Amino acid sequence: MERQDLAGYAAKSDQSRGRKVAEPYKDDRPNFERDRDRIIHCAAFRRLEYKTQVFVNHEGDYYRTRLTHSLEVAQIARGIARQLRLNEDLAETLALAHDLGHTPFGHTGEQVLDRLMKEEGGFEHNRQSLRIVDKLEERYPGFDGLNLTYETREGIIKHSSDYDRPGNQAAAEFEPDRQPTLEAQIIDLADEIAYNNHDIDDGLKAGYLALEELQQVALWDETYRLVTDKFPGLDFERQICQTISHLIGVLINDLVVTTRQKLEAGAIKNLDDVRAQAGRCVVFSDEMAEKNRELKRFLMQRLYTHYKVERMRVKAERFLTLLFNAYNENPSLLPTSYQHKYAVYGQARVIADYIAGMTDRYAMDEYKRLFEPYERV
Repeated sequence: MERQDLAGYAAKSDQSRGRKVAEPYKDDRPNFERDRDRIIHCAAFRRLEYKTQVFVNHEGDYYRTRLTHSLEVAQIARGIARQLRLNEDLAETLALAHDLGHTPFGHTGEQVLDRLMKEEGGFEHNRQSLRIVDKLEERYPGFDGLNLTYETREGIIKHSSDYDRPGNQAAAEFEPDRQPTLEAQIIDLADEIAYNNHDIDDGLKAGYLALEELQQVALWDETYRLVTDKFPGLDFERQICQTISHLIGVLINDLVVTTRQKLEAGAIKNLDDVRAQAGRCVVFSDEMAEKNRELKRFLMQRLYTHYKVERMRVKAERFLTLLFNAYNENPSLLPTSYQHKYAVYGQARVIADYIAGMTDRYAMDEYKRLFEPYERV
């Protein structure tokens, strides 16, 4: 049963715009819960376990991957949705699905494929996520993809952040000039809250970030001092863990309070009111947004462009470019099941699908198989 205390502007499963293909169901789960379960059980979701967040999988078992990142986003999104009386199932579904289309080696892989696919419409991971759930997963009789609801598919393609720009043309099927559900809007900032904080944790653990430098960032320093006052004498590891935990809470609280105020000020009563707004309703306060931007600038300067991260980025760019060109010049190198799709989607797009579906370690192994003469094929 769906929660009975959902706000009037929440997305309701029984009011969904439905699925593309009518199906006989074996049980009576709500629509968005069914979407979530289909995503969890699909192959693309499992492969996120070995796809880069910041640190490539072989660099250590501690660091986040796309899978653990997606789980952290889901936890944050559910908490926000509950406080705002929104549909937790839809929020969780979109959090778990938001990175399905990500390439190996993080945003480097996406940039490489976008460059190589320039003449074929480019590559963008939200568009790829939608392509996966609409076409590429092959699990059910009678249709390709997962046959998800309109609201889930809309939320995937309208995900927007510093790294997500699918564009209005990609969302043509989903009223691109109208806002998505509030549950979809949550994901934009839940994603940001998750990666900012876990990247700090991973960066400190790796030794790429220094605590002394972090304390120059207002949002971190304020929260660090709050934890120090609350738990005096805490050892370093617990101090860092508690600061990150409290920082997530500070950001969530600001988002919830500011969003409630925005919904009240706009007299938003239902989902149609949400869709009619000129901009997003789920937002930080102006003060928190500026502090958060300072933190993001710090991470860009000190972590994402750290010389060791850059070294892996350059290697990854070489791996993927050589793989794409080898497949494109000799398309018989792809598995037969993919070769059969050339006539349907075009050779370059099938190659992009194949590479985008690789994990980091599979891409590196494939590089060895194709280019190292003594490696078994």
